[in-house]
Amino acid sequence: MAKRDGYYAPAEMIGRWRTLALGVGGIALIVWVVGAYFNTEQALRSWLLGFIFWGGIGLGSLGVLMLQYLTGGAWGVVIRRILEAGTRTLPIIFLMFIPLAIGVWTKSVYEWTHLPPDDYAMAHRGIYMTPWFWIVRSLIYFTIWGGIIYLLNKWSAEQEATSTVEESRLVLEKASRFSGPTLVIYALVVTFAAVDWMLTLDAHWFSTIWGLLFVAGWALSCFCFVVFILANMSDKAPMDGVVGKRHFHDLGKLMLALTMVWAYFNFSQFLIIWAGNLPEETGWYLARMKGGWGYMGVALIVFHFAFPFLVLLQQDFKRRARWLATLAIFILVMRLVDMFYLIGPSNRIAGGEKGAFIISWLDFVGPVAVGGIWLWWFFGELMKRQIVPMKDPYFEGAVEHGRGH
Repeated sequence: MAKRDGYYAPAEMIGRWRTLALGVGGIALIVWVVGAYFNTEQALRSWLLGFIFWGGIGLGSLGVLMLQYLTGGAWGVVIRRILEAGTRTLPIIFLMFIPLAIGVWTKSVYEWTHLPPDDYAMAHRGIYMTPWFWIVRSLIYFTIWGGIIYLLNKWSAEQEATSTVEESRLVLEKASRFSGPTLVIYALVVTFAAVDWMLTLDAHWFSTIWGLLFVAGWALSCFCFVVFILANMSDKAPMDGVVGKRHFHDLGKLMLALTMVWAYFNFSQFLIIWAGNLPEETGWYLARMKGGWGYMGVALIVFHFAFPFLVLLQQDFKRRARWLATLAIFILVMRLVDMFYLIGPSNRIAGGEKGAFIISWLDFVGPVAVGGIWLWWFFGELMKRQIVPMKDPYFEGAVEHGRGH
């Protein structure tokens, strides 16, 4: 075990990435602030795009971490520290939420903050659709996530401090038992958060599968991000002696499964609304089936589902770390396009044609600003602990699994 005392992420590579992320993110943030001065609503909508994408990777890491504790598997052992670093980005995710909270309080971003009290949606939901209660609910979400993250990371540190296999096993068992019921709570909280932050962009539309779209989508984003990070460390010490082809094969299969689940949930939502043919439901899709939004929807079907699905069916492809990482980045780009597809056509406070195809330069600056800051924080957390759970009783088996054929 002594030789593993240096099992930390490659400091030079991670340090270089961290510096680059902070530099790019800082410049983009300054540009975004200037843009917000001239067009506050558009700037906040663009910030929401970045927040829901990058924050989704961090929150998706929490869901995948609990899933790994609950189900086990070699794939989860080798990525656990990356997942934990992702969960510990919650403080910066919360800070990135503050501009949106200010935007809601000042009624500068969501159309529902300007709807009259006698509007049927506002009257029916009552106090639930008030700015102060929207902010309070979000604080509750962050508090619940923070409690779960604190305990899982605390137990992880305790496991690293154990001196016997039995002590390590007991800590792992505690985390596993905790993750079962907590995973249900996590899914419920994500559902409420996704409804508040995204669904209420159109106060008159609703979807009962909305939360599951984000549970699956954020998990897919997490796996893609983890594959990229792991692939870039797989040929460098110490991970070159830990990660093998079968680990990437397993992660590729999980990416394939979640790609199919994302497509299934989206198709189910569309099919049910199409079959019901109710005006208050179909309007959301009608706005996204015309003009540029229609082409973007087709692109999502082809490039977010069909293309990755066909590629990930190939076994040899999933075993090649660099190839899989390249596809992972491609899927992440499509995940960002998917979030823009959900946000872009929604009604604006400033008015204008409903569903107008508008792409602002801030839609590029916002995600870059949020992403740069988030990545800077993430890489800092990644370097704080050893990159593998060396005291885990299943660690040796996980390493051997990766070397198989």
